[in-house]
Amino acid sequence: MFLQQLINGLSLGSIYALIALGYTMVYGIIKLINFAHGDIYMLGAYIGYLVITYGNLGFIPALLIAMFSCSVIGMIIEKIAYKPLRNATRIAALITAIGVSFFLEYTTMYVMSPNVRTFPTILTNEVFTFGGIRLSMQQIMIFATTISLMLLLQFIVKKTKIGRAMRAVSVDADAARLMGINVNAVISFTFAIGSALAGAAGVLVGIYYNSINPLMGVIPGLKAFIAAVFGGIGIIPGAMFGGFTIGVIESLVSGYGSSLYKDAVVYAILILILIIRPTGLLGKKERTKV
Repeated sequence: MFLQQLINGLSLGSIYALIALGYTMVYGIIKLINFAHGDIYMLGAYIGYLVITYGNLGFIPALLIAMFSCSVIGMIIEKIAYKPLRNATRIAALITAIGVSFFLEYTTMYVMSPNVRTFPTILTNEVFTFGGIRLSMQQIMIFATTISLMLLLQFIVKKTKIGRAMRAVSVDADAARLMGINVNAVISFTFAIGSALAGAAGVLVGIYYNSINPLMGVIPGLKAFIAAVFGGIGIIPGAMFGGFTIGVIESLVSGYGSSLYKDAVVYAILILILIIRPTGLLGKKERTKV
């Protein structure tokens, strides 16, 4: 039972990790908690739904179209809502992010209706059994997609020119600007990458749970934020570690206790981390000279 719950938790944690990467990347660059990020994930699920239902496309095309569409939406949101507030107080940017979140939710509700929609089945329901452990084709595809996207992200950040620019801006935006780096372009690219990952997570969730609705991004978005804080917000490996850990904890609580308590346990973890280690498990403490 433990191994089965571990597999289930890793499947769920993969989705949390993809969403948490968007939170941690944006925070690492401009120190903004983008609470509208969970709703980008919701839009990814709806875009995948529309592409599969009306375009009769398969999993890979739907995934790529959802990622591209969400990346464009993310850049538009950054240009319209966040860029004018670069030099404003953090509370102003935070309130704006919450406003953008409500706008996306209720615009989607108006356009697509508030009803729960059934996500079309595009993967086989074949289940493989290994020593009593059940592993579905959906879980395999979620693992494979998540790991591939994480490796691609690591390659972009560590090995490419734009990745070096992102790391420079995250350390000191003013110094990066003086070195000739287009900071605005780097910030837009960061929103694009984070939103694309959230869009991919939306499609994977639609496949895994087989249903979507306009408010589906609220709770997973909040849990992904907790995962980012748990691992160390602003640190890409921390978001991955936090996402997988939160997913496994949820599954273990549901399996050995009750599903009614899984959300409470996750929120309790957030409180404990903020009290004991505010920088997260993989974060480093920084001393500030007064």
